[in-house]
Amino acid sequence: MVIHSLTGLPAFAAYFATAVALCILYLVVYTRVTPHQEYDLIIHEHNASAALALGLSLLGFAIALASAILHSVNILDCIIWGLVALIVQIAAYYLARLAHPHISEAIRQNALASGLWLGFVSVSAGILSAACMSP
Repeated sequence: MVIHSLTGLPAFAAYFATAVALCILYLVVYTRVTPHQEYDLIIHEHNASAALALGLSLLGFAIALASAILHSVNILDCIIWGLVALIVQIAAYYLARLAHPHISEAIRQNALASGLWLGFVSVSAGILSAACMSP
């Protein structure tokens, strides 16, 4: 009975490993795109604005990635849609900058409103991406 329950474990492990790898890739790309140094701001300066912006951005990506996993037919399909979600999140960052051109400087100065704005734009993009990935 337990063994039967674990028959899906290899697929779980493959999709989970793929999701973790895509999240790492997302963080690498996102932190290269933004002009502010998120990890330095978070770790050394305890900057809540940077933590909120980055954390909510990752959440937005994870929401879309979860939909990609749910609706994919195989790992390659999941990776492709995960990359689409990554592109959408980078576009969301640039769209947030249209409304707030100096957002990176504001985040460096720990302006919580700026971190929240960027974070919620990212979560919104992730939710919309997730909905668009469903058949």
